[in-house]
Amino acid sequence: MDDTRRDFEGRSALVTGAASGIGAACAQALAARGAAKLFLNDIDAGGLDGLALGRSEVVPIIGSVADPLLWADLEEDLAGLDHAIVNAGIGAGGALMELDLAAWRRVMEVNLDGSFLTLSTAMRAMRGKGGSAVVISSTTGLKPVPGIGPYGVSKAAVAHMARIAAVEGAAQNIRVNAIAPGGVDTAIWDSSEDFKRSVEAHGREATLKAMAKTTPSGRFASSAEMAETILFLLSDAAANVTGHVMVSDGGYTL
Repeated sequence: MDDTRRDFEGRSALVTGAASGIGAACAQALAARGAAKLFLNDIDAGGLDGLALGRSEVVPIIGSVADPLLWADLEEDLAGLDHAIVNAGIGAGGALMELDLAAWRRVMEVNLDGSFLTLSTAMRAMRGKGGSAVVISSTTGLKPVPGIGPYGVSKAAVAHMARIAAVEGAAQNIRVNAIAPGGVDTAIWDSSEDFKRSVEAHGREATLKAMAKTTPSGRFASSAEMAETILFLLSDAAANVTGHVMVSDGGYTL
């Protein structure tokens, strides 16, 4: 990524779910804009290895964000952290009346519990010096969408968690915001059997275009576009913005 902006020069940042999609785009944008040290988490070690991150020092963190021992081991290393992007998440399908508790808990464990562990650890690492964090929510946490109940509920919860964290962190000069993307072309869709069947029959581009018919802009966003908005919220350009849930959805929630 060619970027003349250096607004993260010399800073450190934590990104979860960094091996692909929005997380990878954020890691690449941070590196391009001068970040000195990147703590990158994912369960996909190969995906992290494949990122091109220039001169930034990279500390890979392999494991689930839902593992409290992972965060306990990292706490000392993260001391003095400047920024955090709480991004790791998984999707799930099925009507609420048909889901069992195990399927519900599998999503909540990563999307909600993992986000709590990530954010609380990052805020402790920023305590005494200040910093900023962005939590990745979703428009499905704002607008009811049938068939993805656990995902939508978890994303509604993390958005509110970000607002509570913003109030609690203000005295420590820690800003916390959330972003609620609409449709984005990421690998999370690949967990849907309906999506995979459509891709096999029509191709990925045609499938995404058909899905975007309910979005006024008529398209899904790219991960790089989402990264631009996330880094704005993370940066000093948004120094007076905290506790905000920014919707970036091409008009989907209108």
